[in-house]
Amino acid sequence: MSPTKYTISELSKEFIITTRSIRFYEDQGLLSPKREGQKRIYSTHDRTWLKLILRGKRLGLTLAEISQILDLYDSSSTNNDQQLLVFIEKIKIRKLALQQQMEDIKTLHDELSAAQLRCTNALSSNNPLETQA
Repeated sequence: MSPTKYTISELSKEFIITTRSIRFYEDQGLLSPKREGQKRIYSTHDRTWLKLILRGKRLGLTLAEISQILDLYDSSSTNNDQQLLVFIEKIKIRKLALQQQMEDIKTLHDELSAAQLRCTNALSSNNPLETQA
């Protein structure tokens, strides 16, 4: 059975991130740990939120987008369709952006290959630069 309370060090080790990152997410209003004096105490809810934040970051979402999705979550409801619909839309947008990036990379790759070929051909022909050396 997992604990219901976590320290910042425990979460840092579990998710392999710095304590500074966790504090940053707290500063951004994404996490709300309780305090025992100066010590932060994170709940199971905070742990789940941190996991979702990191997943969103890994998917390329901004913190604002992640926050928007988390804000739609209603813990009193068993039906979070709105949250899922927003998340699906964010995924679609991210996939389109990635598709465009892949096309841009392919175009750049082709342009670099053509430039390399032109340079190689110039070197193998009577290149005035070659005779000056």
